[in-house]
Amino acid sequence: MKIRVYYEDTDIGGIVYHTNYLKFCERARSEVFFDNGVVPLEEDKSGFVVRNINADFLSTATLGDILTVKSKVVTTKSSSVVLLQEVWREDVKVFNMNVLLVYISNGKPSRIPETFKEIFNTFSKI
Repeated sequence: MKIRVYYEDTDIGGIVYHTNYLKFCERARSEVFFDNGVVPLEEDKSGFVVRNINADFLSTATLGDILTVKSKVVTTKSSSVVLLQEVWREDVKVFNMNVLLVYISNGKPSRIPETFKEIFNTFSKI
């Protein structure tokens, strides 16, 4: 997924504020579901929650940059999935994270629906 860095994404020095990389990755995950005609939050309030994030800030991105977010499934279990997500500025990796997502239904961890597993399989390869 391509993302342009806007003024609102940066600090006073024009550098992307660190928490926005998490937002960029969240948007990329959501877009894959939207592109497949699925809203990942169902009426019964089931969906994915972030359990853990391990992030590395490797370089900087600045106002006007075009960034690419790439996502890959690392592991899948019955109720959770670990993704590796990377943010690139052309050929420079500026950020990466491993994120553990747990599927919740009725307030409890639950099996990931097959539809969602199939969507995760469409994530681009890094």
